[in-house]
Amino acid sequence: MTSPAVPDHDAWSPWHPAELGRRLRGIDRPWCIVGGWALDLWHGHQTREHEDLEFTVLRDDLPAFRETLSGLDFFATGSGNVEPLPDGVDPPSDIFQIWCLDPVARRWRVDMMIEPGTPGDWVYKRDTRIVRPRAEMVEFTPDGLPYLKPAAILLFKAKHARAKDEIDFATALPRLPEGERAWLKDCLALPHPGHPWIGAL
Repeated sequence: MTSPAVPDHDAWSPWHPAELGRRLRGIDRPWCIVGGWALDLWHGHQTREHEDLEFTVLRDDLPAFRETLSGLDFFATGSGNVEPLPDGVDPPSDIFQIWCLDPVARRWRVDMMIEPGTPGDWVYKRDTRIVRPRAEMVEFTPDGLPYLKPAAILLFKAKHARAKDEIDFATALPRLPEGERAWLKDCLALPHPGHPWIGAL
């Protein structure tokens, strides 16, 4: 069987989170929307354009999500490389992103992120000292879409602090609950001591 060709890396026409939720309805494994869309689900409205849609799953659960999204082609993504991930093949242990391609439209639809942790515990993959019960890290929209809480999203965004990340931080900060501010401030000090967001919190 011939491996599917890799489209241009910018060939994104991402689903709306509601479409992902529809396709994953009924799956009984932990997952949640992350990235900029998670912040907008928390805000209750879209604050900016999003070039992709990201959600996370546990590595052991990856086969179940691939089966549920079986109409898509899957590509292992890392270090700037995007390679086909054939059916039944597990991604290497150093791969944490799976891009999901609509083979008819030849457009990327969603970015499936592989996270550490367990069904009970959320673990920050960039510093595994940061652990918190998953039930305290995931919230749901009124329609039942799970998303990672804003403090954790901002923790991820702090590493690169791109223009869109700075906008997301500035937009979220006034609404961030005091407890989440304190948690984010403490967590930032571990992988990013001296980060400018620490003073703002």
